[in-house]
Amino acid sequence: MTVRSADPLTQAGAISHLRQTPGLELVESPHRPGRGRVAVVLTHRLDDMTIVELRRLTREPGQRVVLVADRLREPELMAVLECGVRTIMWRSDATPSRLAQAVRAAAQGESHLPQDLLGQLMTHVGRSRRAAANALSPAVPAAGLAPREIEVLKLLADGMDTREIAAKLSYSERTIKNTISGLMNRLQLRHRAHAVAYAVREGYI
Repeated sequence: MTVRSADPLTQAGAISHLRQTPGLELVESPHRPGRGRVAVVLTHRLDDMTIVELRRLTREPGQRVVLVADRLREPELMAVLECGVRTIMWRSDATPSRLAQAVRAAAQGESHLPQDLLGQLMTHVGRSRRAAANALSPAVPAAGLAPREIEVLKLLADGMDTREIAAKLSYSERTIKNTISGLMNRLQLRHRAHAVAYAVREGYI
């Protein structure tokens, strides 16, 4: 295991704590990179130099990285994950025992992210999937309702019939009928009331 930090005091403190942990072999020399199965990287903020170091470390065969940071914004989180880092700890949570536990887990190939970073990651994945779906078919989402369909369903929910909706939206009655029929077939809805109920349940109206 190696410990790396741009702050000598931070590095010395982490080394002091980890050296006292049974079962962990510490390699301190900066001239022997990659000798440990786990590299602990401590940083106050993520900068370009840290990203370069993370990328270099994760490219070494068998090497795993535990990143200890003050905070990471979403773009920084994505950059860290793209480097191949799979274990991240907040500095405020990095007690000696927790840090040692994270090192052991990383050595066994396990991953760990704080709960708030997991939330950021899920939000990012969801946004990326929606963007991909819209790029493939911007007018009709792969699952769900298109803008025109939502407009029609809102007016159906207000009690309007096909003719009134057509007049309100400046479409032909045939267009409105086709819009309703299309969404009902795509989503396997039985009738117009079912379509309105679906839209309400899914939060469209």
